[in-house]
Amino acid sequence: MNIALIAHDQKKNDLVQFVTAYQSIFAKHNLFATGTTGMRISEATGLTITRYKSGPLGGDQEIGAMIAKNQMDAIFFFRDPLTAQPHEPDVSALIRLCDVYSIPLATNMGTAELLIRGLDEGLLDWRNIARENDENNGR
Repeated sequence: MNIALIAHDQKKNDLVQFVTAYQSIFAKHNLFATGTTGMRISEATGLTITRYKSGPLGGDQEIGAMIAKNQMDAIFFFRDPLTAQPHEPDVSALIRLCDVYSIPLATNMGTAELLIRGLDEGLLDWRNIARENDENNGR
């Protein structure tokens, strides 16, 4: 599975701790992240992560493009709802794309716990079928 890891500045430590706690599960998947978030997680865990630009510089949009191409299977996006983000339209667009393409999205620790456990139990295997259908239909 292709998994994106994104966190606003005030939530980066939380995401690093979360990925560290579930490192054995994340290690089984292809990981993608925005700039600093990916660097911090990689340094803390040693996991291989494909890094895009930081969110405000287009990283959210790069991950959004993967969603639109059906190349992303789950998103862990620890958002800071109490701090204004200069790239809020990009954040909203990313969330909207997850809804449009039925991509599981965890925006906080509570939903992240459910998503990672479901991923580990194979409850997201339907994503493999969806991706194969797109590939067979030339999308």
